[in-house]
Amino acid sequence: MKIEEIRRSLGLEEITRLGDDEREVSGGYASDLLSDVMANAGEGDLWITLQTHLNIVAVASMKKVAGVVIVNGRRPDEETVLKAEAEGIPLFLTGMTAYETAGRLYQLLNA
Repeated sequence: MKIEEIRRSLGLEEITRLGDDEREVSGGYASDLLSDVMANAGEGDLWITLQTHLNIVAVASMKKVAGVVIVNGRRPDEETVLKAEAEGIPLFLTGMTAYETAGRLYQLLNA
């Protein structure tokens, strides 16, 4: 499923300015532990986390995830957003919990 379709369906706010994104999302991964994401997230996954610091961009880029959804209404600082844009990593925000976000993403991808 295209990341833009997921964004619209889940009501996510995109905070990176990457334009219309046609990348495919193959699955999801929810974790706040960077070493866990490095070990277990798959290429094309949409990563769900409450982390907002600069290191999420490095991990997302290394793992080639489709994007990062930051939950619980948290917002990264401008440096993190600019780095994500430079690396081509879409960042999304939601007020939902990780549990709700993951559940709704699962439903979308497995409908």
